[in-house]
Amino acid sequence: MCGFVAIIETGEASREKEIREKALRMSAKIRHRGPDWSGIYSSARAVLAHERLAIVDPLSGGQPLYSSDGKKILAVNGEIYNHQDIRRCFAGQYEFKTGSDCEVVLALYEKFGDNFLEKLNGIFAFVLYDSSTGDYLVARDPIGVIPLYIGQDKNGAIYVASELKALEGQCEHYEPFKPGHYCSRRTAGKQVRWYKRDWFDYDQMQWSTTSRTEAIEQIRTGLKAAVKRQLMSDVPYGVLLSGGFDSSVISAIAKQYAAKRIETNDEHDAWWPRLHSFAVGLKGAPDLAKAREVAEHIGTVHHEINYTVQEGLDAIRDVIYHIET
Repeated sequence: MCGFVAIIETGEASREKEIREKALRMSAKIRHRGPDWSGIYSSARAVLAHERLAIVDPLSGGQPLYSSDGKKILAVNGEIYNHQDIRRCFAGQYEFKTGSDCEVVLALYEKFGDNFLEKLNGIFAFVLYDSSTGDYLVARDPIGVIPLYIGQDKNGAIYVASELKALEGQCEHYEPFKPGHYCSRRTAGKQVRWYKRDWFDYDQMQWSTTSRTEAIEQIRTGLKAAVKRQLMSDVPYGVLLSGGFDSSVISAIAKQYAAKRIETNDEHDAWWPRLHSFAVGLKGAPDLAKAREVAEHIGTVHHEINYTVQEGLDAIRDVIYHIET
C-alpha cells in the first residue's frame, strides 16, 4: 500500500510555491499509507507527491519515478505482476533507472501513449505527467482494487488522490475514479473505459462446453497462478488468516510457494524461510480457533493478536477515518 496526491494544470507559474505547499499538506493526510518514503515533483504546471510503502526494490524504488529522459513523471500505488516480462520486451530499447515494478508504466507510455493499459497485469492507480507537453494520464485497475479519487477546483485544476480525505476542502467537485477507466488531456479529463470484456453483456456470452472436471482443474490452476504471481516481493511474505474458506485456501497455496522468491523465478530462497500467518480478533473467538487449526495444518509461523470489546469500540473512529466507509 502506498499513496499519492497530484494537482495538474495548476495555472500561473507564480503560484507554484503555493500549490506545492498545498500538495504537501494534502499528502500528509495520507502518510499512513506510506511510512518508508515521501517524495515530490513540482513545476509550474503540476505537482505529484507520493507516500511509499516499500515492497519491490526498497532501496531505489522511491517515487515519483522519472522516465529515462527525465521529462515524464509517475506517481503510482499498486503492483505490476508481469513487470519482468515487460522489462525483457524493452531490453535495449529503454533505460530503466530502478528495479521498481511500476517503472514499466513509463516505458510503455513512451512507446504506446495512452494505449498500453491492457498490457499491465496487476493492481494499480496512477497519475503520469509529461512535463515536455503538459499531457497527463490517470488510470485505475480493472475492478478497482486500488483506491483512487478525482476532483476539480474552481480554477479548473485537476486533483487526484489515493484517499478522499486528501481532497476534502480543495475541490468544487470530487468523486471516485471509476475502475477500469482512464482520463487524459486528450479526453479533456473525461473518464473513458479501457477495460472491456465480452462478459460485460450477459446476452453476448459465449458459453463454454468445458466439462465439470476440466472446469475444476482450470479454476485450481488459475487460482494457484494468481496467488503465486502476487507473492512478488522484495520483503518477507505474510498472510492474514481468518480461518474461513477463502483465506485458508489462499494461505495454503501461498505456503506451497513461500520458500522461494517469485521475483527470481524460484531460483533464490525467500527472505524468510517460513510463511507467517496473522489472525486478529476477540480472545476466545471461534474464528481464531479455526485460524490456529489451519495454521497448524499447513505449517505457518502463526501470530494471534487479541483485543477487547472496549479496545474495538475505541478504535472505531480511527477505522472509519482510514477506510472512509
